[in-house]
Amino acid sequence: MNLGDCLYGPLEPAETADVLMALGIPTVCGNEDRILFQNSSGTSPSPTRAFTLSRLSPAHVAWLRALPATLVAGNVYLCHGTPRSDTQYLLHDSTGDGVALRTLSGIHRELDGITCPLILCGHDHIQQRIRLPDGRLIVNPGSVGLPAYRDDDPPAHVMEAGSPHARYSIVTGGTGEWNVEEISVGYDWDAASDRARRNGRPDWAAWLRTGRAT
Repeated sequence: MNLGDCLYGPLEPAETADVLMALGIPTVCGNEDRILFQNSSGTSPSPTRAFTLSRLSPAHVAWLRALPATLVAGNVYLCHGTPRSDTQYLLHDSTGDGVALRTLSGIHRELDGITCPLILCGHDHIQQRIRLPDGRLIVNPGSVGLPAYRDDDPPAHVMEAGSPHARYSIVTGGTGEWNVEEISVGYDWDAASDRARRNGRPDWAAWLRTGRAT
């Protein structure tokens, strides 16, 4: 299952789209997917958005446009950020003092009406699992393609995995008996970093090489 933010960035968007479209796995739309097909008039031009779109075919963009914001697959609920927003974190709060885990009561409020025993979320790129007192399990598998970033939207903050590994999670079992294996994979992050730099994003280059954004 794929939790969104599939193609945006200074790397290989078309090649990534081809792989994901061929796999046909359940996928939800992330905020960085949405900005690729939304009308951007009236907003500041984004060189990275322009780069990504220059590599994508109309079929790639149409695939993104057709992705749902949320999805229920059996007894699993998928969202990118929260059930109601693809730009808000489900498991973290960002304030002027930094980023901290959201309180259980705050998570409960975000999940009001969601009864699936397994909830998958993304957006903050941090591999995490939280079990709620009612037994529901929330899993954020982390990010395959970007282990750290700086978000300058108020309040400005950074998210960091701490190493450049690609991350995903394997969840097995059933209701109340979920087992989660958190995977981190080494790859040629120096090559990815060099590609990001060549494509105009020295900040991505540093994040990819180190897993740090500070």
